[in-house]
Amino acid sequence: MDTATPDRRRRHGGRGGNARRTTRFRLEQMPWCVPQNTDIPTAPLREDGIEAIHQGALYILAEIGVEFLNEEALALFRHAGCRVEGANVRMDADFVMEMLARAPASFTITPRNPAHAVPIGGAHMAFVNVSSPPATWDMIRGKRTGDYESYREFLMLTQAFNCIHLVGGYPVEPVDIHPAIRHLDCIEQKLLLTDKAVHAYSLGRERVEDAMEMVRIAGGLSHAEFDAAPRMFTNINSVSPLRHDFPMIDGALRMARRGQPVIVTPFTLAGAMAPVTMAGAVAQSLAEALCAIALIQYAAPGAPVVIGTFTSNVDMRSGAPAFGTPEYMRATQMTGQLARRYCLPMRSSGVCTANIPDAQAMWETCNSLWAAVQSGSNIVYHAAGWLEGGLMASPEKFVMDCEMLQMIQRYFDPMLTATAPEDLALDAIREVGAGGHFFGVQHTRERYETAFYSPIASDWRNYEAWERDGATDTITRAHRIYRNIVDSFTPPPIDEGIRDELGDFVARRKSEGGAPTDF
Repeated sequence: MDTATPDRRRRHGGRGGNARRTTRFRLEQMPWCVPQNTDIPTAPLREDGIEAIHQGALYILAEIGVEFLNEEALALFRHAGCRVEGANVRMDADFVMEMLARAPASFTITPRNPAHAVPIGGAHMAFVNVSSPPATWDMIRGKRTGDYESYREFLMLTQAFNCIHLVGGYPVEPVDIHPAIRHLDCIEQKLLLTDKAVHAYSLGRERVEDAMEMVRIAGGLSHAEFDAAPRMFTNINSVSPLRHDFPMIDGALRMARRGQPVIVTPFTLAGAMAPVTMAGAVAQSLAEALCAIALIQYAAPGAPVVIGTFTSNVDMRSGAPAFGTPEYMRATQMTGQLARRYCLPMRSSGVCTANIPDAQAMWETCNSLWAAVQSGSNIVYHAAGWLEGGLMASPEKFVMDCEMLQMIQRYFDPMLTATAPEDLALDAIREVGAGGHFFGVQHTRERYETAFYSPIASDWRNYEAWERDGATDTITRAHRIYRNIVDSFTPPPIDEGIRDELGDFVARRKSEGGAPTDF
């Protein structure tokens, strides 16, 4: 595997890449904003149902326990008075609830560009790009293993679209870079190709510490300034059922002790790693999340945390994961009810099982995204580009999903539900009268440019006009937008001194071997 080329890669797309760029393409899209969801959340559970699941989660923690394969975590739990037998930890309800009360109900993540600060919690809803697939697919090259070039292209899309607020994990895994140094190249490119808040994987001490230092350098921050406020974020998953592994807990504690947000997201598939019933699956998921959040709050009181849900079901005929299902939607909504009980921000996902960006991909993604809306989610991972149950990322799907995300943002626009006199438009109705039309009245002329949602990938023309223009389908239109963005991309500005300092840090850490691996 090539470990010598990343220094050259670091310069890829810099001044030397300008020759292929053009300023002709301009993405017509909604302006940057972090939308606020003011709808009343969907509440499938009655109060007795919420209480039953809450008590079920507490019973799991007190009577069954969760394994922590991390000696520091076990020592902290012993010190807190929890019952630790081997790796199994059991904790009382009073301890859990006392720790949850320490967590903030909201916080703001501020990246190197303060204009892209993202509030987390309350009514805010932030969208994150696809993260972690090992493969990618586009309509020209088909499915292939993830590589550095594709990784960078997804970052360009992430920066280009205003409806993507946070940079998640690697949009596709660049397997052509050795794992020992992969995090260095990947985080560096995140910080150069985007100016939005970035995610770091909690996969061992070196990767987490390197990522925090790189974000600090890119922001031009002192160590005290970095520690004083959220600048980046991480997500950890339990190893369902009922286990947390060493590296993710280690990374979570390191991030939390420096004031950086930790999202705790059990990956529970009903019928496989959790009970087949939604109530049982949600109770188990909550237990796995709450014990990790309790640990974080014991070690770093007041550290920003988010409770995540990734509860879906398997296809009982094959055992394969299924996403965007009715069960996934209900589990997300139910978890939202419990997150509000605990006064914690919540994370969900925009996911599907489809293998290409076809109709199935979009109805499953639509189901999962609207479940996020209905549940009151504050962060939505994998909101653009996810395919094949997370095994593939697609640039065309990324563009198509951003169309949907923009529609959701527009759906939240207070303009749509405004009822002031100018919104009721009674004078315009009187002016037009019976049998007329509203195209030419002053009320319409003053508002026609902003009155309705304007699509980026949808084609609203009639069949004949669409056919005369080449009869292109949605995937083809999305591919053209993706290529235009990549071919005309210009990175956001960054101070040259900071760029050099970041490059020097990456070069030094590579010379030291990066993160240890066994190959």
